[in-house]
Amino acid sequence: MFGYVITNCKALSPEQQQRFRALYCGMCHTLHTRYGNIGRFTLSYDMTFLAMVLSALYEPEETVGRERCLPHPAKPHEYVLNPAMEYAVDLNVALAYHKCADNWQDDHNPAFAAAKGLLSKAYKRAGGYQPEKCAAIQAWMDGIREIEKCGEAAIDPPVNLTGQMLGELFAWKQDHWSGELRRMGDGLGRFIYFMDAYDDLDGDVRHNKFNPLKSVCLQENFEALCKDALTMMMADCADAFECLPIVRDADLIRNILYSGVWAKYNYIQSKKEESAKSSKAVSKGAQ
Repeated sequence: MFGYVITNCKALSPEQQQRFRALYCGMCHTLHTRYGNIGRFTLSYDMTFLAMVLSALYEPEETVGRERCLPHPAKPHEYVLNPAMEYAVDLNVALAYHKCADNWQDDHNPAFAAAKGLLSKAYKRAGGYQPEKCAAIQAWMDGIREIEKCGEAAIDPPVNLTGQMLGELFAWKQDHWSGELRRMGDGLGRFIYFMDAYDDLDGDVRHNKFNPLKSVCLQENFEALCKDALTMMMADCADAFECLPIVRDADLIRNILYSGVWAKYNYIQSKKEESAKSSKAVSKGAQ
């Protein structure tokens, strides 16, 4: 489900690109330190974004280093470490474990069963570090499975449930900023679930899989409804972000919120436009 929270690299300055790589490599380094090499394979842009937001808001002391690593052995590269990353990688491992478990349940692919088994020890450790947050992720997974089991047709229940879960994960500390962080995570979580359902719709229709957009996808104004919904969700997320006193990495975060998260949507639209042009050309040729 995750994987939509990315940068628009073309709009970043070289300095911003270097900063993002240092944060991303810092997450990878922290995963290796806390969970070994298996942890590195779970690294996601989504939790890197969370670490970036929390680091920018709370401004914990950072450690900067350079190293060669297994994924990039050719030359040393810079990485950044701070306590927010330790929190984010714990959640990263927990989400990766549940993703493997969910994929195994859906597809019964032995690869997912193997990945789940490999991550089980790391997941237990993450639960020890972050018991309340892991419980929130488990509750979210249970809720999503129940919705799918019942064949719930409406999009709102799973969207809202995902928003609540990610909102809880964004609230690192119970303090003055936890309300806005929850609101930011809630908007982003709703966007991610809706975007994932929109992205998977054609394949789910072909293979008769659960997708809460199937019940409305034949409506004449379906595309407009989806764009409006996604825009509203990201507007909620961005509005909460703008209420936070973030200065460091603010432009990098805005790049993701206002541009990067729309990359997949824009790609889907371009493919649909190409398909429509191709169909139109074939139709003219047949006349």
